[in-house]
Amino acid sequence: MNRILGYEFFGKKAKEIDRSSENRHKFIMRLDDSHPEDIALKLAPIASEAAHLLRGMENALVEKRIKDDGSPTTAADLAAEQLIIRRLNEVWPGVPVVAEETASTAHTGEFFFLVDPLDGTSDFLNGTGEYSVNIALIRGDRPLAAAVAAPAMGSIWIAGTTTQMSTMPQAGGSTFEWREVKVRQAPEDGLVALVSRRHGDSATEICLSALSIGTRRMTSSALKFCLIASGEADIYVRCGATMEWDTAAGDHILSCAGGSVVGPGSIPLTYGHEDRGYRNGPFAAVGDTSLANKLDLPVAAA
Repeated sequence: MNRILGYEFFGKKAKEIDRSSENRHKFIMRLDDSHPEDIALKLAPIASEAAHLLRGMENALVEKRIKDDGSPTTAADLAAEQLIIRRLNEVWPGVPVVAEETASTAHTGEFFFLVDPLDGTSDFLNGTGEYSVNIALIRGDRPLAAAVAAPAMGSIWIAGTTTQMSTMPQAGGSTFEWREVKVRQAPEDGLVALVSRRHGDSATEICLSALSIGTRRMTSSALKFCLIASGEADIYVRCGATMEWDTAAGDHILSCAGGSVVGPGSIPLTYGHEDRGYRNGPFAAVGDTSLANKLDLPVAAA
């Protein structure tokens, strides 16, 4: 019989255990909103396993194809997504998974997952290392727990009610050393703004012009949310089109660290909008929540 490896949690550490079919019932986790930290801890090894899979494929000859929306996809995206969906179904059978590559039109429920298996495919292909694995559990229209793994950085962030960060264990390992992270208070001048390498637009520039920006740092994928959550930057504005699986995990990571992700009118983003194809409108991710009121986000995405 093949051994299926799972994870059992003791405090804030995880150890690998046998998860064969006769024991699998022990690992099916009932979903409610009373233990989001436990859910986040169970998402961590799933995101880490997918991250190691991507890291192993990073230097391989991976062909890309262009999807109907103009974005690239690869065999690495598909392999990571299949792995994540399989692992989520093992722990939470029957919970819908809305994922970018194979389940982008799936229906939601009271609880559902939003998954981007490889956020930053262009950076993955170009070797910048600025790509991530994003997994978020949504209840209703807001995230309840999330994990973001950055394979090339060797870092992972999770959030249930607080945001924690760890170095990823080696492939096949299962020990995380979590430490809590928090946003920083925005300086009076010299804000650090995170900007996309490939998705600049005039509406975003207009929004940023209302603030005292000292440094612009180019960063891709959901790493922008995590860097703000860790106190390394102050703001990220995106007025161009994005999808819910691009932002949900990073939104929760940042919100639980003391920041916020808001749309026009400083209203928090909501998720599960199947009627609009899971598309987001313009948003701003801020560490110091007072910055949100200084922005005039457009109503529609550029």
